[in-house]
This record gives sequence, structure tokens and C-alpha cells, in this order.
Amino acid sequence: MSVEEEEARVPPGADLERYVRELAEFVGLGEADAAVIRESAPAVLKHEAALTSAFYEHFLRFPATARFFLAPDGTPDRARIERRKHSLARWLKETAEAALTHDFAYYLLMIGISHSHRDHGPGGKIPPQFMVAAMSLTQTALAGIFRDELGDPARALAAAVAWNKLLLLHLNVLLIGYLLPQSTTPREPAGPRGAS
Repeated sequence: MSVEEEEARVPPGADLERYVRELAEFVGLGEADAAVIRESAPAVLKHEAALTSAFYEHFLRFPATARFFLAPDGTPDRARIERRKHSLARWLKETAEAALTHDFAYYLLMIGISHSHRDHGPGGKIPPQFMVAAMSLTQTALAGIFRDELGDPARALAAAVAWNKLLLLHLNVLLIGYLLPQSTTPREPAGPRGAS
């Protein structure tokens, strides 16, 4: 069986552990990177509240992303934003452990599906470009933290490289939800042939 046939036969979500393992190998994310991530985690987690607050304030500055966090009266839904900040903080803490476990892989998939198949709540489904852009914001924020906190350019670079590998692996899993079939609204039956 060719690689293409194998990929067509087993969707990523059906054997997510294999998918994540293969991606990690492909991007060169190894145990040395995991050790660097864990070693630099305290510097990241020290700024967890500031990071999560900055993200949602950034989202509120742009109408295309603010719409996901507004109350019916058009003002920021602070209770919803606090819940989202809590979820983002949880993801950050779990990411800092650099464990590519079965449970964590499916946790990421669940997040991706909740963004890609969201039929309720303000704004509806989150377009995939904002998932990618949010990961870019994360990478940029972390690079600044490593520069300011680690005290050595070589350590800061090593941390940024290791985290980038892991974050983009996460992004791959998060985007799986966008590849899954979307729920469809039943169409009215087509009229007779030739009817206009």
C-alpha cells in the first residue's frame, strides 16, 4: 500500500497518537527539545495571566475576532472572556509539560473541533486563519519572554526553536477539525429537470 493510500485509509483523528508521533519525528521534535521546553516552562508560566489577558485584548481590537467575544449588546462579554482565558491558561500549562500523550492529543483535537464545528455562541465557527494567527501571536509572545527571562541568547533561541516545533505540531492537530465533514443543512429537493 502506498503512503497516499495509507493516509486516505486512516484519517489523522482515527490514529492520532501515530499521527502526532510521525509529525514530531518529521519536525525533529525530540526528547532534547522536550527537556528545553520543560526547563523554560517556569519563565512562560510566570507570565501566564499577562499572556492570556493580552491575547483576548488583542482579539477585541479587531472586529473579525472581537465578534466571538461580544455580549448581545455589543460590549465585551467579560465572563465569557474569563472562561476562555482559563481554557487558554490550561492549554499553556499542559503544553509546558511537552508530553505528547494519547489524552493530550485528543484534548487538542477536541479544541480544534470545538472551534471548527461551533454552531452556537457569538460569531459562530472560528475561521482557520485565526487559529493560525493565534499560534503566531503565541510564538511571538514566547520569543519575547525567552529573550527577557532566560538571560542568554543561546538559551532563548533554543527555547524558541523547541516551543515553535511543539506549537506547530499542536496547530496541525487543531486544524484536523477543519478537515472533518461539517454538519449540513438539508437542502430542498431539486425541481424537475429543466425547471428554472
